[in-house]
Amino acid sequence: MTGFGRFQVAVCNQGFYKLDGGAMFGNVPKTLWSRLIPADEDNRIRLATNSLLVRAGERLFLVDAGNGDRMTDKHRRIFGIEPLPDGPEGIEPAAVTDIILTHLHFDHSGGLAAAGPEGPDGPPLRFPGARVYVQTANLENARRPNPREKASYLAENIALLDRSKIYLTEGSQELVPDLWVHRSDGHTRGLQGVEVRDGDRSLVFPSDMIPTSHHLPLPFTMGYDMCVERLMAEKEVLLRRAVENDWILVFVHDPDVPAARIKIDERGHYAVREAVAL
Repeated sequence: MTGFGRFQVAVCNQGFYKLDGGAMFGNVPKTLWSRLIPADEDNRIRLATNSLLVRAGERLFLVDAGNGDRMTDKHRRIFGIEPLPDGPEGIEPAAVTDIILTHLHFDHSGGLAAAGPEGPDGPPLRFPGARVYVQTANLENARRPNPREKASYLAENIALLDRSKIYLTEGSQELVPDLWVHRSDGHTRGLQGVEVRDGDRSLVFPSDMIPTSHHLPLPFTMGYDMCVERLMAEKEVLLRRAVENDWILVFVHDPDVPAARIKIDERGHYAVREAVAL
């Protein structure tokens, strides 16, 4: 882990999967996005499920839990699931005291469940002793999803929260000194990004607001985003502050650049200034 102010931080990949490239880049033509990330014969692109680990004294926070390993064979084929052979490096489930779920889409919350036979209440919990933080608005959204998002909010993942030590958050909230969550609504209602502060410096995990480093330009949004106009406004506020204050951003789905500092390039777009190893 790397020191960042009073914290130790690390990025760990919980495995790879694939989503349709057109859906991942919305209105961006394939002639542009395919130069950045090549597509397979089914038009899918390879993505990571990056989590952020934050050690604060005796507490270990895990930001997002990935897909998990309880998908059906059908869904494994559809999403091209590639679990890491030895499991996610750096994550010891028994050591995790707190889990921050940025939102409850399946590729961020499925990892709450552990492998193994189901009991009378369902699958075993991967982190049975951990507190789980979710925005109230996102939990409400997940329990009554709109038709467009219903396939992303899986009932079996939401049910895991009923057996977890759930803590509901509201808007911007400080969980421990200098570790914050902030609500946004462009991608989905009640998403919470995570900010780790060290004075004027911050390390930010914006989740699906900016899923990869290729989504840094403001017009590069996803077909999955519920309100693109709002998302672009939220994104611009974050990226302006990131450039002005030399912040580090962590990209939840980038398989090649998990973290970076940001600049404005010669075309006036936000872009990677330098990759950062965490």
